Amino acid sequence: MKEYIYADNAATTKLDMDAFEAMKPYLLEEYGNVSQPYSFSRSGKRALKDARETIARCINAEPEEIFFTSGGTESDNWALKGVAFKNKFIGNIVTSEIEHHAILNTCKILNDAGMIIKYLAVTKNAQVEVKELKENLDSDTKLVTIMFANNEVGSIQQIRELAEAAHNRDVLFHTDAVQAVGHVKIDVKDLNVDMLSASAHKFNGPKGIGFFYKKNKVQIAPYMNGGAQEKGLRAGTENIAFIVAMAYALKKNCEELEQNEKHLFHLEKVLEHGLRENNIVYRRNGAEVHIPGNVNLSFPGYEGEVLLHRLDLMGISVSTGSACDSVNTQISHVLQAMKLDEALARGTIRISFGKNNTVEDVKKIVFALTKILN
Repeated sequence: MKEYIYADNAATTKLDMDAFEAMKPYLLEEYGNVSQPYSFSRSGKRALKDARETIARCINAEPEEIFFTSGGTESDNWALKGVAFKNKFIGNIVTSEIEHHAILNTCKILNDAGMIIKYLAVTKNAQVEVKELKENLDSDTKLVTIMFANNEVGSIQQIRELAEAAHNRDVLFHTDAVQAVGHVKIDVKDLNVDMLSASAHKFNGPKGIGFFYKKNKVQIAPYMNGGAQEKGLRAGTENIAFIVAMAYALKKNCEELEQNEKHLFHLEKVLEHGLRENNIVYRRNGAEVHIPGNVNLSFPGYEGEVLLHRLDLMGISVSTGSACDSVNTQISHVLQAMKLDEALARGTIRISFGKNNTVEDVKKIVFALTKILN
């Protein structure tokens, strides 16, 4: 079998085997609907309660502030549409130019419905400046939504300071923390965010499950109507097996946070040292304060999509910051917002390591890139 190196962990991560084992009983044995009153549903009810408490502890929230969703995209949609519905689509929402499309495309929908959307420019390192936010807040602002960490270049934002600026104008603050939860320490009370989105498959849980944190005092519209699940705010039979696996994976990653960070930062150093040692000309994009393992590199004179496909042929998975069609090269909105030179933007790839990657993996990636670029 061909050897394969997966280095696109910012896109999705491998399901943790212990999390998989934790979910199996609720697929095969304890499969009762927890909304039913009979004894067969009791195990699932306990599991749901325990998972909610586990996730709450991991981000220093209260259990009743955790709501289960289908993932980060749904959680982002709920935050924005929940506020919009509550305010009858009147007012404005402030966001940044580098948000995930779950935010940006939702903003387009809300703009069509009557809300005004303000987009904040970012620095060359993909960071939102607090001053820029303050200048764009007014009496009509209903919500600020800024991602915790950028998925393409890894830059971490000043969430505490940005949330404080919003609260000083009595504005709600939401953060898309999909790239951050399970990878860096998150304390919602310390950050003082009103809402937060997370997705299990980004921290070694299963796909199709996530959670939405909402401060108890925050009032927003329900996301789905139907039954009384999730306090009547998100109807639908709970996916107990996936919820259990998500809680297990998050708890495990949070317990191993320090060693995972150390390991991933070491892999980054090995990668850059190897490139320099082989005289590869490159530019690293993003801020110094970033998600561990997220390495965004530009190679002048090359096409990122070509590099991606060449690496794929060599059994290595990465992602790219640009995509070619029959006419043009489509450069990502993040690199455009950073005002990265087009020649560099066209030659950009993202290598995102996970806790399962090894130093040997990195050395093979360096060897492959050296072979391609030389």
